[in-house]
Amino acid sequence: MSTINIKSIISILSSKFVLFLSKHILKGGSTFPGRVALKLDNKILQTVSKGYKVILVTGTNGKTTTTSMITNILKEAGCNVITNSTGANLFPGIVACFVDNFKFNNKPRNRYAVIEVDEANVKFITEYIEPELLTVTNLFRDQLDRYGEVYTTLTKILEGVKKSPKTTLVLNGDESLLGKLDLPNPSVFYGFNVPVQKDSKIDVNSDSKFCKFCKSPYSYNYITFNHLGDFYCPSCGYKREELKYAVNKIVNQTPEESEVIINNTPITISQSGVYNIYNGLCAYSIAKELGVSDSVINESLGKQDSSFGRQEQIKIDGKKAKIILVKNPAGYNQALDTLCLNDDEFSALFMLNDNYADGRDVSWIWDVDFEKLKNLKINDVFISGMRMYDMAVRLKTAGLDSDKFIIEEDYEKLTEKIKNSKDDNIYILATYTAMINYRKYLHSKGYIKKLW
Repeated sequence: MSTINIKSIISILSSKFVLFLSKHILKGGSTFPGRVALKLDNKILQTVSKGYKVILVTGTNGKTTTTSMITNILKEAGCNVITNSTGANLFPGIVACFVDNFKFNNKPRNRYAVIEVDEANVKFITEYIEPELLTVTNLFRDQLDRYGEVYTTLTKILEGVKKSPKTTLVLNGDESLLGKLDLPNPSVFYGFNVPVQKDSKIDVNSDSKFCKFCKSPYSYNYITFNHLGDFYCPSCGYKREELKYAVNKIVNQTPEESEVIINNTPITISQSGVYNIYNGLCAYSIAKELGVSDSVINESLGKQDSSFGRQEQIKIDGKKAKIILVKNPAGYNQALDTLCLNDDEFSALFMLNDNYADGRDVSWIWDVDFEKLKNLKINDVFISGMRMYDMAVRLKTAGLDSDKFIIEEDYEKLTEKIKNSKDDNIYILATYTAMINYRKYLHSKGYIKKLW
C-alpha cells in the first residue's frame, strides 16, 4: 500500500464505493465508477493493472463473445482471470473492471486480464498498458454517425497499436484491411481454408470491396461472409497473409452448435453460426499463443454459455427464447443465417431502436438480406422498438407475410403475446439499446436472473 500515492488510494476507494452502490442498489452502471476513479486520478489504470498479463479484444463484431470464450478457456486451463464481462468496453468501463478486482494487500502474479475494448478506445488503454496480445476480429460498417467508414475504424485501432510496439497481434487474416499493416509488432493470422458460400463473387453491399493499396476490386478464391475470405488483388498482387491457425473443415452446423476442424484438431463450438466459428477460431488462436492445449480448448469451447444478448437463451413461461444482438448489416445477415439453419417452425421478434448506442441512422436495415427469411417456417413475426414501423416496412418489402405481423411497443403486452404464440422457439433479434431495455424488463419479471 505504501507504493501507491494518496491520490490513487482515494481514487480506488471512491470508485469501489460507487461500484458497490451500482451493483447492490442501482443494479447497473458498470461505467460510472470508472469515471469517478479517473476524475480523481487520470492515470489510475496504470496502477490497478500492474501484474496482469493483458489480452485486448477489439474489432466491429464478436468482441464480447470472443472475450468470453478466451476467458473461459483460460479458466478451464486453471488460470486466474478477470474480464469486463458486461461489455463495458469504453475507457471508464475498463478502468472500473480493474478497480473492482484490485486489492491493496494482494499483488497479482501470473494473472490474466481479458479485456474487450471499443475500437476508438484502444489508444486510451495502450497509453497505460502494454498488452501481451491484441486481437482484431473484423472491420465492418457500424454506427456510421460515430465511426465513419471502415478505414476510419482501422485508423482508430492503429492509433492504439502504435503505442504498444512489442504487443503480439493476432489478426483475422480473412479481413483484407488487416494485412500488411507496416507495424513493428509480431503478428500471426487466423482464417478459413474452406468456403462457406458457393459464390466467390462479392455482394454489392459488402464492405471493403477494393484493394487498400491500388483501389482495384478484390477477387476471391472463396468467401466466408460479407468481404471476409481468401482475397487477392489481381492488379497489384496484394493477397491474404499466411494463416497460422485455420478452419480446415466445417463438419456440421446446427442452430445450436458447429463442429469444425481447426488445424488438425476437431473442435465443437457450442454457439451457432459462421460468425461464432470465427469467434471460436480467434479464441483458439489466442489460447495457442498462450500455450493452452487443444484438449483444454475443445473442452471449453464445447460448453460455452451464451450471455448478455449474444445468443443468450431464456425461458418465458415455457417458451425458449434466444436473444441475438444485431447492430450492422454483416452481423445481422449472419444472425439470419442462423435462423435459416432451422427445419422446424419458429417465431421471431425484431426490435429496432435508433438511440446513440444503436446508431441514429437506421437506413442500414435495407442492406440486410431479410429476403432469405420469406421461405422459412416463421409463424409469428413480432416487431417492436422505437423504429418498429421502419422494420415492419422492411420485412414486408422483403416478402414476409404481413398478416403474421404483431407490432407492439409496450413490453408487457409484447411479452404476453409471445407467451400466447403457438411456437415454443422464439428468436429475438434486437439492436443494442432494445436488447438492454427488454432484458431489463425481463429481469424485472424474473425471466432473467442476472441483469449484468
